Amino acid sequence: MHKTSSTEPGCSAVLTLSCPDTTGIVHAVSGFLLVEGGSIVESRQFSDPESGTLFMRVAFEQVHGRELDLTRLREQFSTVADRYSMTWRMVSANEPARVVIMVSREEHCLSELLYRNSVGDLHLDVVAVVSNHTDLRRVAEHFGVPFRHVPVTKEDKSQAEAALLQLVREERVDLVVLARYMQILGDDVCKELEGRMINIHHSMLPSFKGARPYHQAYVHGVKVVGATAHYVTADLDEGPIIEQQVATVDHTMSPAALIARGREVERRALARAVRWHTENRVLLNGRRTVVLQ
Repeated sequence: MHKTSSTEPGCSAVLTLSCPDTTGIVHAVSGFLLVEGGSIVESRQFSDPESGTLFMRVAFEQVHGRELDLTRLREQFSTVADRYSMTWRMVSANEPARVVIMVSREEHCLSELLYRNSVGDLHLDVVAVVSNHTDLRRVAEHFGVPFRHVPVTKEDKSQAEAALLQLVREERVDLVVLARYMQILGDDVCKELEGRMINIHHSMLPSFKGARPYHQAYVHGVKVVGATAHYVTADLDEGPIIEQQVATVDHTMSPAALIARGREVERRALARAVRWHTENRVLLNGRRTVVLQ
């Protein structure tokens, strides 16, 4: 599923960076683009007073009919980056992110992502939907996306994870999205895909762990439910948070109604997190993220 839309009309490339905050950085970046014939479409920045780090995202286009040569621009920009000790990336904004979506049996997050992509709200090339069950094959096929069934048992879990990593490498996958994939991935997978794998779960952790969390929440009379989208790390459900959504609930709502409300916020939180990541708006700041919307 190949999409060519962009959330920033005219944007050709995106530069993201982080570095020790000092004077002259913004001037150096904008001056470089001016000399190279680049016109800034959007610029966002954040200076973290605790770490003394500047985070910046600049979307730009080439003007005067000049063809964008990212290889040459990267080489030229390295001089500026070295001067300010930057960690940086410069990528094309026109190429959709190559994505694998992993699911089990719940379809709400998968359907949300594929629908948004089909209407241009997301900029994804969905390489495959991968599942340990066959229930959602129909959803993938409806949107014209390849479906891969990779069953998982205690005996062959390592083989299933090896198959996932092989797919990621062969298809040059940029991002893996766990859209209610109900399997715990091993440390090797988490390490290889660090910063490139997003998970979604309800935000009532750690209060209501294990099975039937919404039923536990109902018993305790909670007044809000929520969802957290975060990067996956080897520490279960403790990776850097990208997006959270909440919704109010009340005493009139049954466990089934709480689950339905939870699905709503899970869909929104995951879609927003995927969008921010694939638009190169998320920068890591230790255990936290900076999201330059």
